[in-house]
Amino acid sequence: MRAIAFGALSGELLTTAQIRAADAHAIKAGVAGISLMERAGAAVASAIMSRWAARAAAILCGPGNNGGDGYVVARRLSEAGWPVEVFVLGDPAALKGDAAHMAGLWEGTVRPLDSFKAERFGLVVDALFGSGLSRPLDGMARKAARSLCESDCVVVAVDVPSGVNGDESGSEGPCVKADLTVTFHRLKPAHLFHPARASCGEIVLADIDIPDGWREGAGALPEIVQLPRLTLPETGHDGAAHKHGKGRLCVLAGPPGATGAARLSATAGLKAGAGLVTLLCPPASLMEAASASLAVMTKSVREEDFRDTLAANRASALVMGPGAGLNETLKARVLAALSTGMPIVLDADALSVFADDPNVLFAALHDRAVLTPHTGEFERLFPGLLDASASPVDAARAAAAQSGAIVLLKGPATVIAHPDGRVAVNIHASARLATAGSGDVLAGLIGALLAQGIVPFEAAQSAAFFHGEAGYHLPPGGTAEDLLDILPGVLSRLSAEQDRLAALARLKPPA
Repeated sequence: MRAIAFGALSGELLTTAQIRAADAHAIKAGVAGISLMERAGAAVASAIMSRWAARAAAILCGPGNNGGDGYVVARRLSEAGWPVEVFVLGDPAALKGDAAHMAGLWEGTVRPLDSFKAERFGLVVDALFGSGLSRPLDGMARKAARSLCESDCVVVAVDVPSGVNGDESGSEGPCVKADLTVTFHRLKPAHLFHPARASCGEIVLADIDIPDGWREGAGALPEIVQLPRLTLPETGHDGAAHKHGKGRLCVLAGPPGATGAARLSATAGLKAGAGLVTLLCPPASLMEAASASLAVMTKSVREEDFRDTLAANRASALVMGPGAGLNETLKARVLAALSTGMPIVLDADALSVFADDPNVLFAALHDRAVLTPHTGEFERLFPGLLDASASPVDAARAAAAQSGAIVLLKGPATVIAHPDGRVAVNIHASARLATAGSGDVLAGLIGALLAQGIVPFEAAQSAAFFHGEAGYHLPPGGTAEDLLDILPGVLSRLSAEQDRLAALARLKPPA
């Protein structure tokens, strides 16, 4: 299943505090709190009824607004003919405000949570705690979460599964494991990042009609990467186009027997539209690299100033790191390349070679450089930063500020952070990309877009999306080499889809 369909989920990633501020804005603008709660509960009920036939359902309601949403779900399902029972944590008489109002509209029985038996039901709605819970579950809530984990019933979470903090990628103690999570207005970090993401199951984002103006005062918000906003390489038939006008990408190759990673990057660069791609090879690797591709050029690199090599090849952009080898020569070449100020992708060995003294790398970096670490490489460059951050968004943003470069933190949800504080999150990716060499293809994609003049922050976002889309077309058992064959068709289809969406946007009447 795709994490996202074109145009289906858009907008920003919000913290729980920002969601509360958006709700407060809506109420200040004249939207009644009970209207927001009714819309939220109705959205959950609609998502349930569109997926499952009527069956015995239990609604677990907590002591706050999440429980209020649960009462709306109970009423909506009951009105549709579902047999529904409500179980509450705490005293229903202690409910306040909108939650108390919704509890008053429920005409069915209400039982204490300690009488809940999961095996009696075909579907359970978890409306115990929402995304603002910042402590582990305890007491009856903890017991209920454990019983749900041990049961075979369908579990639907309201906002986030109870026990999960919406702002964090992890959870302390047990939490509910949902088959479906319905959340509202905008996604939160827990919906995107593992291990919290794994507790959410399928995610539905429901629009509850928060009025415009809620972004004021919210600060820099991470954006979810969407096709309509991306920059695609030229895929048309312009007769005036020339290979040198489409950029010259150089890729540094490694020692004999280890050139495969760089060759994947180089070929990806060609497939993504770079006009000319050159593998810069140690002399001993030249024959191996030259015999592997008819379209990728090869040049021998000796020990002279690496800046001269780049100038001689008129490089528009450079990829360094895949299979390059961990040695002092690589370190010196990375620093020399950075001193030119050209757009550059640093991946794999080009990052790990600085693990003993990352400040040397940071001092040379600039915002035309894109670092593409996976979590292990990230930890070597930025030790402890992931552990100290609530989510990968916070970690990547801090890393970009610290290093002065674009940081693309790879994962099931990939975070792209700019040193100025801008952040984007790509959730458009298939699990089939978890194969050797996939990251090398991504590095080449970014390099190709840089070579074609796309600014680094946009190039990193676009390449992550294209890479993710290619993954959806990868067959079971597909390899990184298969990705290379898929890329041209993917880029062509994405270009056509982007044109279609743009045409629809032009036809849309003004608000």
